[in-house]
Amino acid sequence: MNDLVHYSHCPVCSSADIKDVLTVKDHSVSGQSFRIAECADCSLRFTQDVPDAVSISPYYKAEEYISHTNTSKGLINRVYKFVRNRTMIRKRRLVQSSTGLQKGNILDLGSGVGSFVNEMKQHGWTVTGLEPDADARKVANDLYQLDLGDTNEFYQLRSASFDAITMWHVLEHVHDLSAYIQQLRNILKDNGRLLVAVPNYTSFDAKSYGEYWAAYDVPRHLYHFSPRSVQVLMEKHGLRVSEYKPMWYDSFYISLLSSRYKHSKTNWLIALVIGIRSNLKALRDVKKCSSVIYIISR
Repeated sequence: MNDLVHYSHCPVCSSADIKDVLTVKDHSVSGQSFRIAECADCSLRFTQDVPDAVSISPYYKAEEYISHTNTSKGLINRVYKFVRNRTMIRKRRLVQSSTGLQKGNILDLGSGVGSFVNEMKQHGWTVTGLEPDADARKVANDLYQLDLGDTNEFYQLRSASFDAITMWHVLEHVHDLSAYIQQLRNILKDNGRLLVAVPNYTSFDAKSYGEYWAAYDVPRHLYHFSPRSVQVLMEKHGLRVSEYKPMWYDSFYISLLSSRYKHSKTNWLIALVIGIRSNLKALRDVKKCSSVIYIISR
C-alpha cells in the first residue's frame, strides 16, 4: 500500500544496517501488530510500515488516548491526570532554569489539551501552542480558553523567534524527522533552549515488559529513542544535548499500562515494583530513566 512508510535505511543516521527486533500490538485503537526495527549504528528503533502522515489520524481516535481527550475514564487515566497536574510546575521551572529567563517567548509543539501552555501563560510567558488534533484544540479552548494553532503552521514560524521550544512526548510522532529538526534549529534563538522529552527503550521497565512495553505505542510512536540516537540526531543538525533530566513518574504510569497489556488486567504491585527498580537504576544514570528530558542548545 502506498500510504505506508517502510524504511530501508535508518531515519536518523541513514545506516542500512537495520534489523527487526520486535513485533508489537496496538493495544489502544486498532489491535494491529507492527514490526519494530533497530539501527546497529545509532541504536534508534523505529516502527516499520506505519501509516503516512495523511493516513495516521484514525489511530489517535480513542477515548483512552488521554493527551487528546482529557478523559478520566479508568483508574490509570485518573492517576495520569493527577500526575500531569503536579508535573506542570516542574516543567515550567525547568524551562526557566535552562533558559535563565523568568519570562520570554516559548513554543509548545503537540500541546494536546493545553495544560502546559496554560501553565506558562499564567506565569507571564508569551506562548505559541500548536496541536494537530482538532478535537484536542477544542478541549483546550473549553478548558483554558486557549486558541491553539494547527501544526501546519510550524514551517511558517519566523527564524530565531523563541527563547524556548518544548516537545513533551511529541518527537516520536513526527513523520518528517529531518526537516522537523532543521526547522526547530531555525526558529530557536541563538541562546535559546530546546527541551525534548521522549520514552527511553533502554530503561529497565522497557526491558522488563518487552513487546508489551506501553511506550512503544505503535503505530503512533514512529521512533523509539535511546539517549545515543537522540545525540546523533541533534548533532546531525548542528544542535547539542547539554543536559539530561529524568521523568520519574513515567516508569510507574508506563509500567501500569504495560502490566494491563501483558496480563489483560493491571497487577498494581508488580508494576509498582518494576517502576521503583527502573527509577533506582536511573538514580545512578539518568540516561536509564523510563523517559528522559533532553535539554538542547545550538
